[in-house]
Amino acid sequence: MRFRVNALRCSVVLGVLLLVEVLARVGTIPRVMMIPPSEMAAALARLLASGKMNPHIALTLRNIGIALLSAIVLGFAAGAVVHALPRLRSILDPFFASYYSIPIFVFYPLFIVIFGMNSIPLIIMGFLSAVVAMIINTLNGLDRVPRVFRKAARVLQMDRVSTACLIILPAATAHIFTGVKLAVAYAFIGVIAAEFILSGGGLGYQISFTYFAFDNATMYALIALTLVLVTGINVSLYAWEKRLLTRMGRR
Repeated sequence: MRFRVNALRCSVVLGVLLLVEVLARVGTIPRVMMIPPSEMAAALARLLASGKMNPHIALTLRNIGIALLSAIVLGFAAGAVVHALPRLRSILDPFFASYYSIPIFVFYPLFIVIFGMNSIPLIIMGFLSAVVAMIINTLNGLDRVPRVFRKAARVLQMDRVSTACLIILPAATAHIFTGVKLAVAYAFIGVIAAEFILSGGGLGYQISFTYFAFDNATMYALIALTLVLVTGINVSLYAWEKRLLTRMGRR
């Protein structure tokens, strides 16, 4: 069953790519708008082989890594603290609910003034984009731990640390992993989008530069690279999540 589902997913992706390839080749999609996916792949292979984009790729991945790890650790910690303090949660819940309706990028001039034109504003943008998704999903996971689990821990006279590590966290794993997967996507969006306007390097800067230079081959190659990186990370997290849930007997 799982093989059939994966094969169907791959077929859908390949079908879309083939359709775009044909439409671009016959001219239905103008080349000034989009080049065929095969040419994107060839351009990406040349870029990676030349190594000239390696510093920009490394810069973006470093900034995303710092923003993502900070968002996961601090978001999980903040979610646990807020969950343990109901009064604080009642105050913060409306802010969490409306957080993503606020365009974070309106604060970029302030970050530039405070931190300067360096990587710190980019990391902050990625962190702010990702951290609330982690907080919300941590709260959702902890909310859905059955009360009987906590009662069982008290009956067994387990201390708080053992209860948290052996009962609460495993029961909340699915929602926490959802937060991690969302944090990955938001961190990529935050950092790369910020590079369009705040940076002199990185994948976002290079995509913007090649767009204004009408270098479609390089631009689409970098876009394809970004999609491959995000998809690869999320697929890995999904496989890890399924393995953990299978071990716990939940799937």
